[in-house]
Amino acid sequence: MSAFKYQGFAERKSASDAAKKASVEKLRREAEENGPAIAAARAERQAAQAERDAQAKVRAAEKAARIEREKAEQLARAELEKAESAREAEERIAREAADAAAQKAARDARYAARKARKK
Repeated sequence: MSAFKYQGFAERKSASDAAKKASVEKLRREAEENGPAIAAARAERQAAQAERDAQAKVRAAEKAARIEREKAEQLARAELEKAESAREAEERIAREAADAAAQKAARDARYAARKARKK
């Protein structure tokens, strides 16, 4: 077995610097080799994101239109219910007036019959 070789600080630092330079050089070479592929992938991602954004805008517009339509339908239903309620109230008032007139006519007939019996 060989003996342990002691490295000083300067030797360790120079080895570390050399390793960092080699790593940076390797990344630089890979970036140059893959540059067009990376740019194409980036463009594809951006196009996909733009399409998703457009679809989101369309969905938001459809949702706003649906909400507006539902509000209009709800308002129309409320107006219809209000008109029907008013019509029912008028019919009820007319029925009560007719009933009151019938009761008055019956009461008058009883009064007239009572007066006729007394004569």
